[in-house]
Amino acid sequence: MEIIYTIWLRSMKRFVRSKSRIIGSIGMPLFLLLFLGMGLNSVVSASSLGQDYVMFLVPGMVSMSVLFTSIFSGIQIIWDKQFGFLKETLVAPVSRLEIMLGQTAGGATTAVVQGLILMVLSVLIGLRIQNPVGFFIALAFMIFVGIGFTAFGIAIASRMEDMTGFQLIMNFVIFPLFGLSGALFPIRSLPAWLVPVTLIDPLTYGVEGIRYGLTGVSQISPVVCAVVVAGFAVAMTAIGAYLFRKISI
Repeated sequence: MEIIYTIWLRSMKRFVRSKSRIIGSIGMPLFLLLFLGMGLNSVVSASSLGQDYVMFLVPGMVSMSVLFTSIFSGIQIIWDKQFGFLKETLVAPVSRLEIMLGQTAGGATTAVVQGLILMVLSVLIGLRIQNPVGFFIALAFMIFVGIGFTAFGIAIASRMEDMTGFQLIMNFVIFPLFGLSGALFPIRSLPAWLVPVTLIDPLTYGVEGIRYGLTGVSQISPVVCAVVVAGFAVAMTAIGAYLFRKISI
């Protein structure tokens, strides 16, 4: 546990010292929330959403912030490879599993913190959490999403050497995941042939779980959402740990 804590602490210190990283990660979700949400609020029918469009958009933007931050945490692996830190860590008498879990915990924590920052900012523009329990439900889903996609990013980074290539691949993966998650539109408004594709996307269940916690409304049963995102987090952690063990310096 000491190794996991040490690597987690290193990630947190890097996060706190990088103000530009914090601003950059919440900038795009906040921009979309303010301009897309308020711009379309009078156009999109509230009856089709069951709520105001801006409030419908908040959980999606929180999910976006968590997704982007967590999945790009994997780039730290490539950075550490290139600057020799990872080699020094791997030759130390510690388990590679502990190293990977520390990296995952650090990436997931920073992602959740940034999601919470965006949630607080959302309260300032009108978000009203239904009850205190809802906040903790949303937080739990954010943690699962953060762990799952941080481990996913680490799994991909473990097989790569170039940061530019990693960013290109992640962009290719991220935008379909986000676009099909129902973060920007209700799932029931999609064409029938596209709904099954949306339901394959694990982020869909994270978005709906966070939406249920923050607004009390969900297009998918919150129990189903919890089972899927928890299973995804466990599966990705196992896959990430396996690939990280195979990493070569």
